[in-house]
Amino acid sequence: MNTPAPLFCDRCLKELKFGQAEFYLVRIEALLDPTPPEFTQEDLARDVTSELNELVQQLNHLSAHEATEQIHRKLTLFLCLTCYRNWIENPTG
Repeated sequence: MNTPAPLFCDRCLKELKFGQAEFYLVRIEALLDPTPPEFTQEDLARDVTSELNELVQQLNHLSAHEATEQIHRKLTLFLCLTCYRNWIENPTG
């Protein structure tokens, strides 16, 4: 039988034990604003070639992973009971 690798709380580093109901698995998914942009007639009439070239140059300095993480990111956290209670009441704080 394989013994799972030790698991630790991502906030306080307390060791967590499987099957003891003493931790939470928290999944977070962050997406860049999915609302489509609104374009005016003025926007559509502009020559955007130089803006597009500049954007391509900026993207050339990023890996595919880095570019993707600016749009969509998933994160998994393991939190002990105490850290979870503190986090869930004030997740931004």
